[in-house]
Amino acid sequence: RAKDIIEEYLGYAQELKARISDTSLLVNKALDEGKKVFFEGAQGTLLDLDHGTYPYVTSSSPVAGGACAGVGVGPMRIERVIGVTKAYTTRVGEGPFPTEQKNDVGKTLAERGKELGTTTGRKRRCGWFDALVVKHSARVNSLSDIFLTKLDVLSTFEKIKVAVAYKFEGRVYDNFPSNQTVFNKAKPVHEEIEGWKSDISEVTDFNKLPKAAQNYVKYLEEKVEVPIRTISVGPSRKQTIIRS
Repeated sequence: RAKDIIEEYLGYAQELKARISDTSLLVNKALDEGKKVFFEGAQGTLLDLDHGTYPYVTSSSPVAGGACAGVGVGPMRIERVIGVTKAYTTRVGEGPFPTEQKNDVGKTLAERGKELGTTTGRKRRCGWFDALVVKHSARVNSLSDIFLTKLDVLSTFEKIKVAVAYKFEGRVYDNFPSNQTVFNKAKPVHEEIEGWKSDISEVTDFNKLPKAAQNYVKYLEEKVEVPIRTISVGPSRKQTIIRS
């Protein structure tokens, strides 16, 4: 019986070996043939070892440049970089989080957004949209456009806040601070936006969103300086708005 198991294992190993190829060669060949290749990154920019909130980071490189290094393609072969961000901000585990709401707002965001870690099942910390973090992410990833998710989660609020700066020791920072102490201890400077207080989960046309919801999306575009071309208003694939 042991011999059979060993022979079966060796056969599987040979089959697996035959399937292993040079990924860089395969991908570059596909690009040379005019085929479309889609890379999907894991985790968020602030978990990046170089550009994130050290030591609350991962060992890999979640930024867009990590795709080039990991797959083996040159940066000039990347034609579009889509950033994915929620209409509010969340974080799993420890680490600085200036816009975190340890109150009913945070609880509502967590409940409506079903904010549980996909792998660990841990509850995500929730807060208002942090424009400085997203603008920082746009810069280090060279984002061409943004996919804004969970806009529907904000439909319950009469007023919505967005962090547009930080305050620390009498100084105002309107860009993401390089000093981790500042980011860890800073207080957010919020601007308040009108909410829409209506169900948008069935809307598939941007122009049919409530005016206040349209204004919120346009406001975020202005603050992060990247166009928001796709919006989700629910968990289903059909609950997606694609802007021209």
